[in-house]
Amino acid sequence: MFKKLLLFIFTLIFCLIIFSPAQALEDCSGKQDDTAAQCWSNREQELKEKIAQAQGQQKTLANAIDYLDDKVALTLTQISQTQEELKVLENEISLLSVKIDRIDVDLTQVSHLLISRISASYKRSRIKPVFMFFSSNGFADFLERLKYLKSVQQNDRKILIELQTSRDTHQEQKDEKKKKQQEVEALQQQLSNQKKTLDQQKIVKADLLRQTQNDEVRYQQLLASARSELSAIQAIIAGQGTETDLGKVKAGDKIATVIQGSSCNSSGTHLHFIVAQSKSIKNPFSYLKPTDHVNCSGPGECGSGDPFSPSGSWDWPINPRIRFSQGFGDTWAIHNTWVGQVYSFHNGIDIKSESSSVVKAVKNGNLYRGSYTGQGGCGLGYVRVEHDEANLETYYLHVF
Repeated sequence: MFKKLLLFIFTLIFCLIIFSPAQALEDCSGKQDDTAAQCWSNREQELKEKIAQAQGQQKTLANAIDYLDDKVALTLTQISQTQEELKVLENEISLLSVKIDRIDVDLTQVSHLLISRISASYKRSRIKPVFMFFSSNGFADFLERLKYLKSVQQNDRKILIELQTSRDTHQEQKDEKKKKQQEVEALQQQLSNQKKTLDQQKIVKADLLRQTQNDEVRYQQLLASARSELSAIQAIIAGQGTETDLGKVKAGDKIATVIQGSSCNSSGTHLHFIVAQSKSIKNPFSYLKPTDHVNCSGPGECGSGDPFSPSGSWDWPINPRIRFSQGFGDTWAIHNTWVGQVYSFHNGIDIKSESSSVVKAVKNGNLYRGSYTGQGGCGLGYVRVEHDEANLETYYLHVF
């Protein structure tokens, strides 16, 4: 029994060492400034290459978790690198501060000396050579006095030049200090953003484990459902859905109801809203007008990930306040969650109303109710409106 326990402990320790995500990476802590900076840079590059190789290759839950762990390790490396840069800059600023203070003292002393010397030189310059000649103890003494006066004047000019040089150096060092302080502020903002990214990555990993309950079968079901939904949406846009013509509708008319909870090809309550012109997908934000909303397109219960940027004139297909869960095109979810394994472009926006499940037409047009039965016999319900202008169509999915 004791031998079995020892064997189990040894095996556990061995696995922890072998499967540690940062195992092959050099530890950069404790190195000198220049060496540490290069070390962190090398480590960052290694992780970026590793992540790039794994991009889109998370076929299993274990692969997906490893991928997320590598992204966390990359962010931690970037944080350490930023902290190292901040330390170097702060040391340089400290040294510059000492130099500036020292020059301040030197300039004060030199200025006092120069004032004194110039005053003395001014007095000497008013002494006429004739007076100097008759007050001298002979011609040799007269020449010596002239030579001394000339030497003093030359030295005063030298002091003046040195003073100006010191002032120039002083200003350059002040400018350099100001520049480095601005760099520090930028790095501090960068560090804050990196820490925010790290928190988001940890939330994404926790959310994946929650959705799958750390079960491979559930992960595969999640991917399969998303692929089925994507396939159905593409088929609907291509005109392959089975539709019924329901006639004319006006902007604001009720045309459908959002399905509550999970349904076929949907993991939760939401309206997938698409705009197309001559079958070419368009950004809905170019048509919808600004409205009251909460941005939940990022990590966690309601974190911001995608920009909410409507700039058009259309009323929304659901009542405000809008709960916005994924944007159009290249979205935060594609880059940071498992959905990036299924698609690389989001062809609509995902939204729901906080007050109503009613879906309304955004513009006048002709209404069609349809469905498409795709993989596994899953029927995706939708409505489509052909609008009266510019060959525009709108699609409203996950409705009845």
